[in-house]
Amino acid sequence: MPLSEHEQRMLEQIESALYAEDPKFAHAVRSTNPQIHYKRRIVKAALGFVVGVFALMAGLVINAGTATIAISVTGFLLMVVCCVWALTSWKRMTGIGSDPAPSAPGAPGGGGGRQAKPAKSGFMERMEERWRRRTEGD
Repeated sequence: MPLSEHEQRMLEQIESALYAEDPKFAHAVRSTNPQIHYKRRIVKAALGFVVGVFALMAGLVINAGTATIAISVTGFLLMVVCCVWALTSWKRMTGIGSDPAPSAPGAPGGGGGRQAKPAKSGFMERMEERWRRRTEGD
């Protein structure tokens, strides 16, 4: 959503005041790209995943009793956590999966007392539709 002229002027005034007050900080903030931050997180998650693989394999190879199970489980959990961390960083970096802005409550098109839902696709959408038809008796 674009800014209005008044909001644009206010933003420019805030930026100029920030530059006047602390030019070093303002330059650091302006030159920082959020995608670089997310790329670093993905690289760290990939390294953590590799460490988890090694821990899992070490737990399988070492014959030390219950300690091997703990090492293997720790490695597996590390792999799962790193995958989730990398995927969330990837989604934030690319903007995939961000929810569209909800429509206003009084917006037209919500006939029958139901609010219109954004179009979903896939397995869950079909299952929800089947369940709805069964419960309504259609």
